[in-house]
Amino acid sequence: MDQPRTRPDKDLTAPSGKAPEIWSNWSGSVRARPSAIARPQDVEALSRLIRTGSGPLRIMGAGHSFTPLVETQATLIDLSAFSGLHDHDAAALTARFGAATRISALTRALDEAGQALPNMGDVDVQTFAGAIATGTHGSGHTLGAYHTHLLGLELVDARGRCHQLTRDGDNADLLKAAAVSLGSFGAMTAMTVQNVKPYRLHRRRAFVPLDAVLEGFEALMRESRSVEFFVIPHAANVLLSRADIVDLPAEIRPPDDDEMALTLLRMMRGLFSRVPAIRRAMIAAALRLVPEEDFVEDWLKAYPNERRTRFNEMEYHLPLEAGPAVLRQLIPLTERHFPRVYFPMEVRVVAADDAWLSPFYGRETCSIAIHHDASEKCHGYFRAAEEIFLRHDGRPHWGKMHNLTARELAPLYPRFADALAVRRDFDPENRLVTPYMARLFGLDA
Repeated sequence: MDQPRTRPDKDLTAPSGKAPEIWSNWSGSVRARPSAIARPQDVEALSRLIRTGSGPLRIMGAGHSFTPLVETQATLIDLSAFSGLHDHDAAALTARFGAATRISALTRALDEAGQALPNMGDVDVQTFAGAIATGTHGSGHTLGAYHTHLLGLELVDARGRCHQLTRDGDNADLLKAAAVSLGSFGAMTAMTVQNVKPYRLHRRRAFVPLDAVLEGFEALMRESRSVEFFVIPHAANVLLSRADIVDLPAEIRPPDDDEMALTLLRMMRGLFSRVPAIRRAMIAAALRLVPEEDFVEDWLKAYPNERRTRFNEMEYHLPLEAGPAVLRQLIPLTERHFPRVYFPMEVRVVAADDAWLSPFYGRETCSIAIHHDASEKCHGYFRAAEEIFLRHDGRPHWGKMHNLTARELAPLYPRFADALAVRRDFDPENRLVTPYMARLFGLDA
C-alpha cells in the first residue's frame, strides 16, 4: 500500500450524494474520510481550489507519515499532477522538479541527467515534498536532511498567492521558515535542489558488539561518510552499516535479507518470550545465519531497502552526545517491560542545519527510531520510550508518532515563534489547520 486508496480519474471526487473515499496511510495507523479529494492539474486550478475549497484543506503525499498530518474531514488535495523533472543545469548540478515527484522516480531522472542526491534515507517511495516538509533524512555526520539541499521552493499559500522562495534571495528567511512546514504554509508545487555528480558507494554491514559501539559512539559515527546501526532487542550485537564513496566498478547488490531477519526475530519472540535467556541464545544463533554485506553499487541503488512488513514508528532527534545514554536506558526498557517488541532500533547521525522547524536546527544530531508491528498496539511502548527521549532534549520527527503539543514543542525550537509568525501570514484564516495541526502549533482550528 504505497499510495492512499483514491481514484485518479477526476479533479474533484466524492461529489454530493456519493460516499466519500477513505484515505489511509501506509501502516494503517491513520484513516480519514474527507468530504472531497481534489486533483488540480496546474497552479491556477490549485490557487483557485485553495481559495474556495471546503476547509480545513490538507495536502497528501505518498502516505508514509505515521502522524495524522494529512487527516481531514473536508478537502484533501492530491498534487500528483505536479510531478517529474522540469529542467536541470548540467554545469551547476542543479535540478528543478515537481514537488509531488516520488523519490524513486526522481533519483532515476537525476541519474540519467548526470546528477545525484547528496544523501538519501533507506525508503524512496515518498514524495519529495512530503520528505522535505517533515524533515526526513538519511545518515552521515556531514550530511544534512533532504531540505538542506533546497535552493528554491515554489508554493501556493492559503490565500492562493504564489511564492518563489530562494536560499540566496531577499526572502531567504522565508525559505528557512517554510521548508520544514508540515504542509501548513501552503502547497509546494516545485523545488530546485543542489545536487552532486553521480557516485558509487561501498556499503558494508556486519554484526559488532553493542558495548563497543556505545563506548566509542561519537568516533564511530564519524569514521565513514555514512554510518548507522540497528540495535536488536535481546541481542548482544548490533548490525553496523557503513558507506563510503569509492571509484570502483559496481557489483550486483545482494538480495535484501531484512525481511528474513524480521521473520526470525518474530519467531523467536513467539517461541521464547517467557524465557529471556533462551531467547537471547536463540537470537544469537539465528543472526549468525544472516549474511553480512559488502558491495559497491551506484548511489541510487545503494541506499533504499524494501519494507514489506508493516510497522508504526517513533523517532526522536537528540544531541549527538546523548545517544549512548539514551540507548543505555531504552534497551533495558524494551527488553524488560516490552518483550513483545522484536523490531530493531535504528540509530543514525545527521548534520546541523538552519531551517526553523527542523529537528536538526543548530545541533549535530543522533536520531533514534523505534518500531512496532502495525498489527499490534504500540502506544504504551512509545510513551515509555518518549519519556526517555524528552529527558535528553529530544525533538520528535514530524512524520512519526509522538505525543507533544505546542506547549512542549515551543521550547525545543529556538525559532518556533518566528516560524509561526510566517505561517500566520501565509494562512491568516487557518484554512490549512486541522485539530491535530492546531494542537501542534497552539492555534484555534
